[in-house]
Amino acid sequence: MNKLKNLKLKEYMMVIALIGIWITFEILTEGFFLNPRNLSNLFRQSIFISILAIGMVWVIVLGEIDLSVGSVVGLSGGILAILDVWFNMNPIFSFFIVLLVGAIIGMWNGFWTAHMKMPAFIVTLGGMLIFRGILVGITKGTTIGPLSNFYEMLGKGYLNKNIGWIIGIIAAIIYIFFELNEWKKKIKYNLEYLPVNYEVIKIIIYIILIFLFVFTLNSYRGIPIFFLIMLGILILFMYVSKYTVFGRYIYASGGNKEAAIVAGINVKKITFIVFIINGILAALAGIFLTARLDAASVASGQGAELDAIAACVIGGTSLMGGIGHAFGAVIGAIVMSSLDNGMSLMNVPMFWQSIIKGLVLIIAVWFDITSKKND
Repeated sequence: MNKLKNLKLKEYMMVIALIGIWITFEILTEGFFLNPRNLSNLFRQSIFISILAIGMVWVIVLGEIDLSVGSVVGLSGGILAILDVWFNMNPIFSFFIVLLVGAIIGMWNGFWTAHMKMPAFIVTLGGMLIFRGILVGITKGTTIGPLSNFYEMLGKGYLNKNIGWIIGIIAAIIYIFFELNEWKKKIKYNLEYLPVNYEVIKIIIYIILIFLFVFTLNSYRGIPIFFLIMLGILILFMYVSKYTVFGRYIYASGGNKEAAIVAGINVKKITFIVFIINGILAALAGIFLTARLDAASVASGQGAELDAIAACVIGGTSLMGGIGHAFGAVIGAIVMSSLDNGMSLMNVPMFWQSIIKGLVLIIAVWFDITSKKND
């Protein structure tokens, strides 16, 4: 029983829940849900929310919130389409201009929240209205498209299948390296760790999942190009969170802000930077969504902030701050996309889809609160 405790089942609960959701939809759709084509579409759908959720994790870990990211997605996509379609700007140049816009918006939110000490809820709620209004104004309420070939390739393109296998092998090697390194550190500092047999089984399971993922996507068209970008961002955020001073400062600031200030951590600076990063990722998500749809519209990104927050909470991020990680947020995003995808395949009415997603979110928050009480 003591060994089973070390497994910390709640850390893997969402992975288990995701598998359960997939099996359920596979049965209900009579074998259509888990076919390579649908899984490829599902993962492409999840990229958008995953990018938003990765940026949102650090904001929530700080004990803050950002309700403006959906409008930032729409505004970023609108600016991208204007530069690309109306002005025929070089796509690489327009790409970085949009990221710069996202950084400026993040500075705006970070300035009012960190330096002017206004509640992030109010600041970003105002930003949600401001940025959506700017979008409607600059696009004149029209849909702008189609985009250039570069963005069509970025939003709808797939990697060569051989490259997909190479990426799978590299991902497996990186995972083994970091997992064993983390395991050795826990032993060295006498922290709670898995017995060696459980650790080996865990590594083998994850490696199998990595290659199964590559095999499934290669069975259709291959790995989507933007999925590789999202994966790179995920690995970077996981590394920064675990192995850098900046990452430790974020979690210390969110866990106990007063103690962090006493310890000499510049909480204002950390908060400001985190909002900038979140703005950049929201702009990147806007680029991907616009490229995937091959057009920008005033409705782009509406409600995306709620999906991103839900993905974070479902993935284990605590709304009380101090707890959460990017990998969990991505799992949460895949859970949300799986629910959307599966219910759409079953022709479930939209109102039922909203009800079910809302219930899943409430259950996830309840689970988070209950687990803290038990700890």
